[in-house]
Amino acid sequence: MILNAALKEFASKGFDDASTNVMAKESGISKPLMFHYVNNKKDFFLFLYDYCLEILEREYFDRVNVHEKDIFERLRETCLLKIQVMQKYPWIFDFIKVAVFTDSKVVKDDLEKRRKRVEASSFERFYGDIDTSRFRSELDMEKAKQLIFWAVGGYAGQILEQFKSSDTLEFDFEKIRTEFDGYLDELRKTYYK
Repeated sequence: MILNAALKEFASKGFDDASTNVMAKESGISKPLMFHYVNNKKDFFLFLYDYCLEILEREYFDRVNVHEKDIFERLRETCLLKIQVMQKYPWIFDFIKVAVFTDSKVVKDDLEKRRKRVEASSFERFYGDIDTSRFRSELDMEKAKQLIFWAVGGYAGQILEQFKSSDTLEFDFEKIRTEFDGYLDELRKTYYK
């Protein structure tokens, strides 16, 4: 599929070094046919960015229960949703990361406009209203929350790397959920009263 081939190529090499020849070859179509659907590399990159944001909005952001105020339950849900999205679109988060941090003059301004719309509300929307009453009182709440985010993000990153390096497109989601719940239980012991 052309979209996954393009996501992989851009995510692996960044905008400037990504090859439309590789994208066409990996997806099994000719380069002229690919450019029949998109005008140029820049338009394709921006299309993919918008496409990824639509997927994330529909399959990730809209599905998070923002009424859950416990940080561990919220993070559990967001991490498991992220893993489900990664299973369907293995390169989506890497592509978004490349888009966010690109220095390419060709796409930087266009991406900046798009990024501002999303970033303004994402973190606050997910974690701004977390109930901190169960945290141990001697903790610096902001540092504690940041450490928890890093731990959970590291776990999700590890799962993504395992998935991308695997020959199979399937993995045991129930095993991941059970393992992840065990890690969250350890974090609760550390941070909660």
